[in-house]
Amino acid sequence: MFDKILIANRGEIALRILRACKELGISSVAVHSTADEDAMHVRLADESVCIGPPPARDSYLNIPALLAACEITGADAVHPGYGFLSENARFAEILQEHSIHFIGPKPAHIRLMGDKIEAKRTAKRLGIPVVPGSDGPISTSQEAISVANSIGFPVLVKAAAGGGGRGIKIVQKPEDFEAMLATARAEAKAAFAEDSVYIEKYLAEPRHIEFQVLGDGHGRAIHLGERDCSLQRRYQKLWEEGPSPALNEPMRESIGETVAKAMRELEYLGAGTVEFLYDNGNFYFIEMNTRIQVEHPVTEMITDIDLVLEQIRVAAGGDLEISQSDVKFHGHAVECRINAENPVSFRASPGKIVHYHPPGGLGVRVDSAVYHGYSIPPYYDSLVGKLIVHGKTRGECLMRLKRALDEFVIDGIETTMPLFRALVREKDIIDGDYHIHWLEEFLRSGRMNG
Repeated sequence: MFDKILIANRGEIALRILRACKELGISSVAVHSTADEDAMHVRLADESVCIGPPPARDSYLNIPALLAACEITGADAVHPGYGFLSENARFAEILQEHSIHFIGPKPAHIRLMGDKIEAKRTAKRLGIPVVPGSDGPISTSQEAISVANSIGFPVLVKAAAGGGGRGIKIVQKPEDFEAMLATARAEAKAAFAEDSVYIEKYLAEPRHIEFQVLGDGHGRAIHLGERDCSLQRRYQKLWEEGPSPALNEPMRESIGETVAKAMRELEYLGAGTVEFLYDNGNFYFIEMNTRIQVEHPVTEMITDIDLVLEQIRVAAGGDLEISQSDVKFHGHAVECRINAENPVSFRASPGKIVHYHPPGGLGVRVDSAVYHGYSIPPYYDSLVGKLIVHGKTRGECLMRLKRALDEFVIDGIETTMPLFRALVREKDIIDGDYHIHWLEEFLRSGRMNG
């Protein structure tokens, strides 16, 4: 096992990793920018190191500064959390070159799944169903039109190195391709320094369902069920739940075993998420995230398996001690991402929290690094915290969520909590009858204001 882990992240995920370290008896090192010197994970860690000024490129993305922090503190492992350098294969390689363990997948797998075109090819080879589309990058509008005609309009133009909804454009007809390809390429270049794009069939009203996987790098791998992440705005997830209201047990077992088998063949190491669009009873692979997910607590609540602890154990060379038969699903869980944003316009709302009172009670969990008097800095992601609620049934879970949202107090900034208070009272949500475009349709309808 590791002696000391440096947490190369901030906010609630840094605190989540720190707690896992403490439960394993491992010393922790918090790194922080000057904007985060009063952050909760900095206060609670065994050691802390300032790695630069507020801009992420000068601090949390500053690899030399992170290496220096490892050297200064004697950290023998780094946990990257999510975002920042968590899916940077070169960062993982550099750590290895300095005899520091990266708590995450093998660099080759990060690189493979980071290229959406190669990821799709690999998924197809491993027997995972994929969305119809181009076999590789698209160079010209004529080539794009040919692919689109073969699979049918509308289609999506997607960045090969994409993520977070950037570099994605819907094309309804052939004459729109030239402009949409140029726009998607420009967005991809700006966001990922790579402008390759490919074509996928646009599915009208699918659900977004992802399967959590865990492997030890030695050919043992399992799945831990699915999360339904269909409630999204501009491809950004806001509400996640598990199990999905759309699946039954045979479906879950079938696609789950397909995914786990593929991970065993890859000899995948650590936690990962295989993401699908689900439409009319069919699953279509869209991507794999080679890191812990923001929404991982949903899986923890319905399996009682600590994913961060398991990440650390297998990264340290341990065998995966959990078999597929050990995974028992119980009840239902929902996570709401509480962001420092206006609940209607989604305009960012950084500032000082003047009152903070999280909800409590049976089955209620709040993952957050904020506190009374804390100031949300304007430099980073707007996530304030995550409210995760569990119940024996989905109905009980939603009633508990409604109660917890009514208890939750965050004053001084705007948050997305009013949106969730509205959603939990919507008939479609109560019935589990929604898809990836439902939330944007709801927001356009004006019912949030009414």
